Amino acid sequence: MKDLIGRTALVTGASRGIGRAIATRLAAEGAAVIVHFGADKNGAATTVEEIERTGGTAFAVRAELGPDDDVETLFAGVEAGLAGRPLDVLVNNAAAAPAGPLGATTRADFDHLYAVNVRAPYFIIQRALPLLSDGGRIVTISSVATRMANPTQTSFAMTKGAVETMTMTLANQFGTRGITVNAVAPGATRTATNEAAFEAPGLAGLIAGMTALDRLGSPDDVADVVAFLASDRAGWITGQIIDASGGLFLGPRV
Repeated sequence: MKDLIGRTALVTGASRGIGRAIATRLAAEGAAVIVHFGADKNGAATTVEEIERTGGTAFAVRAELGPDDDVETLFAGVEAGLAGRPLDVLVNNAAAAPAGPLGATTRADFDHLYAVNVRAPYFIIQRALPLLSDGGRIVTISSVATRMANPTQTSFAMTKGAVETMTMTLANQFGTRGITVNAVAPGATRTATNEAAFEAPGLAGLIAGMTALDRLGSPDDVADVVAFLASDRAGWITGQIIDASGGLFLGPRV
């Protein structure tokens, strides 16, 4: 039984990696998916093709997140594609990558991180509210970086801490409409984009050894959690940060 038949979903940053996995998973559950992309038009087209090849429905919308007009650009395309239908599921997945340690982060790096990782999802939710159906779902992708000390990701972790706070407060605000608001926090997740980073000698094994389930994550691992939160089965879960890291850094294994 497909959980999302007849529903619509917007997934930001869905041209590759975790975003593509989420988009294709929601489509597999029956949702018509809006595939947002910033620059990777070919990647977005591939996501749409994968969905359509398996009998799903999708269309792509381009909007660079960060500029002042980003949200209106995004929703001009979203509303045109919805053609009067409501939006049922919003997944804020798009994010800028870590900018580096404190000594290397410039003001421009910092401002860009906050524009994409904090300001964009906040105002995307604000703009989506009139379209969002009662009983809808909002899911934002966070990171386990918020619960560990990694000096190379300080500013990135700060942005994810901000959206986790946003998740709790908006869950409280929107609950009277039956809208749930949750966040999913992946750990070390191997994607086509970061594959090279995990090729460093011993790194993949080191991280797996620090993970309770003894392996790196995959985009599908994260997509499965998002699909559950988007379903009716998760209707009593809201304001939560769901760790989807396989148990990364839970403590020493003896």
